Parts: sequence; C-alpha cells; structure tokens
Amino acid sequence: MKKILIFVFLGLVSLYGEKINIAVAANVSYAIDDLIKEFNKTNPDTEVQVTLGSSGKLTAQIKNGAPYDLFMAANMKYPEALEKDGIAVTKPIVYAQGSLAILSAKKIDFSKGLDLLKEDKIKKIAIANPKTAPYGKATVEALKNANIDVSKKFVYGESISQTVSYAITAADLGFIAKSSLYSSKMKKFEKNSNWVDVDPKLYTPINQGIVILSKAKSSKDTKAFYDFILGEKAKKIFKEFGYLVP
Repeated sequence: MKKILIFVFLGLVSLYGEKINIAVAANVSYAIDDLIKEFNKTNPDTEVQVTLGSSGKLTAQIKNGAPYDLFMAANMKYPEALEKDGIAVTKPIVYAQGSLAILSAKKIDFSKGLDLLKEDKIKKIAIANPKTAPYGKATVEALKNANIDVSKKFVYGESISQTVSYAITAADLGFIAKSSLYSSKMKKFEKNSNWVDVDPKLYTPINQGIVILSKAKSSKDTKAFYDFILGEKAKKIFKEFGYLVP
C-alpha cells in the first residue's frame, strides 16, 4: 500500500510541476513579475518563488545553506565565487547588462552634469552600498573617473531598491539602476527633469550573471526557467525595463 501511495504522490508531483526558489538581485525586482508571467505561459504548473536582496547578502545566504535553486546576481563576481566553491553547477552567464541613472523626486537642471553634485543645495546623495551592491560600486567608479568627491554627502542603501526609496525620500537625488525607472510607480518621473543617464564610459559595464545552484542540479523546472531567462522572450522584457542584453 505504501508503495502505491508513493507512486501516486510522485505522479502528482510530475503532473503538477514543482516550486522553485530563486534568489534575485534587487535591481531585477521591477522586471521579475513580467518575466515570471511570460515563463508561466509555457510552464503553467511551475511556481516560481522569489527572494530579493543585494547580491552580496544573497551570496552569503547561499553559502550558509539557504535553499535556493537559482541565482540571478547583479554582477558576475558573486556567481563566479559560487562556481569556484562548487555551489553553482553551471558556468556564470550574462543574462543582462545594467546601467546607472541619477534620480530626483524634484525637478532639477541637469545641464551641469555631475558637477551638479558639488553644489551646496545638494546635501544628501543616495547610493547603494558599494561593498555589497554592484550598482554602488559602479557609482563610486563613475565619480572617481569624473574627478568628483562628494562622499561626505552619501546616504547608503543596502540594495538598489532601498537606494531608489532613499533617492526620492531621504536624499536630494540618488544613483540608481536605470531599470527601476521602468516600473509603473516610477513613470511619473521625467527624463532630463527628474532623471538622466550616467555616462556609461565612466564605469565598467554591469554584467549580471545567472547560475543554477547545486540543490537544483537535477531539477527540470529550474533548468526550464534558466533557459527561459537566457532566451529571446526574456531578452525582450529586459530591454523593455532599460537593460542592455548580450
């Protein structure tokens, strides 16, 4: 009887798919719902559960045994470290390239470029923590290459989503992932009035990497989602949210 019940249970699991747990860099939070909706059109029985956070913190969780199946990082450093440690079972691949923008809740004259940051009226500048968030690291690199030191004005967010919140509440402006501007809540902010691009020549391209983790090395559903993220339908969605794609 037990064997019959086990067989029936396994049959139901196969029929209805499985739940996969994915760790996702905070900057992808604005696009992830659309990505999952598109994925579920062809994989309707797979439930995708998302945990958002900074890539550094998510990597620490993964190394400490967090039960994630797949990791979408904000740069290549973290998935490469997981591969080196044998925790990732696939080679890190770039799924999208992120870019920086400057955002302010108030309308600002951006004609002065980054020199605007030196002005006395700009008292607080939100940036992601450069020790854990790749967009923070890119911000520091961009300012260094532009010969601008305004570090005393920095207000640090632990993730890019928290930095966006700080940029429009606790600071005069902030350096954010351009992708965040494409969410429905952000459409009220206008280019050249509330936000501008940061010259991409000032910082190293933000290659965002994906890996399947050891827990899911035999998971067909995880592999299906992984293949989807690297496919043409996902690339179209990433472009719609301000990313560049390889």
